[in-house]
Amino acid sequence: MIYHVVTKNRWQTALQQGYYEADSLAIEGFIHASKAAQVKGVLDRYYQNQQGLILLHIDETKLTAELKYELAPSVNEEFPHIFGRLNTAAVIKTTPL
Repeated sequence: MIYHVVTKNRWQTALQQGYYEADSLAIEGFIHASKAAQVKGVLDRYYQNQQGLILLHIDETKLTAELKYELAPSVNEEFPHIFGRLNTAAVIKTTPL
């Protein structure tokens, strides 16, 4: 299981389209994701005081795009990166944050 933080509005749009594309996909070539133990750190670093967020629980075996674990030198940890659109069928649960 891997995780991704998204706004409620972006997720609603993704559900209508059948896929989700984070801004990072166009800029960096992948969608950032996290392992369970990394979610709190990601929230603390990038999403402080933001409202209307949802945590996507992603079954990586259901992804249609390639998944790679790559080192993030800023925190010296490997993070899962999704190299393509996130198909909504791979999201098995959502949790409001």
